[in-house]
Amino acid sequence: MASSSSSSSRVKRYQVFLSFHGPDVRRGFLSHLRNHFASKGITTFSDQGMERGHTIGPELVQAIRESRIWIVVFSKQYASSSWCLGELVEILKCKEEDEGQIVIPIFYEVDPSDVRKQSRGFGRAFKRTCQGQPEEKKQSWTKALTDVANIAGEHSIK
Repeated sequence: MASSSSSSSRVKRYQVFLSFHGPDVRRGFLSHLRNHFASKGITTFSDQGMERGHTIGPELVQAIRESRIWIVVFSKQYASSSWCLGELVEILKCKEEDEGQIVIPIFYEVDPSDVRKQSRGFGRAFKRTCQGQPEEKKQSWTKALTDVANIAGEHSIK
């Protein structure tokens, strides 16, 4: 009998993968979150030193696949980054392949309904990012935003 390898048997190097828009949260909220995880012995993937581009590279895809929990920190400018949106699409692909992994959305100074509907300031940032993109990519980003925003998560406002 041939053996099959499923995504659930994949080695999980990281307990948590954080998807976020750096300029919005890296120095405040995110540093506190990472410090808290480190104090509890929770391993997180760090993207420090990674070269940024318009698409996510194989190293980042691998880190997403090798994480047990994905925390998506939606912020005002999250949707202004095709990089963040690419991470989100990859996270959902992995979630569909492995029911054991968990997605936790955090809405940081942004209303969950604005993420879900791509409206107001969040929607304007998203529309700018979508300009010139293929329709298929825009649809996958829209679906990913809507799907993750429909998951019960945490809402942090100023």
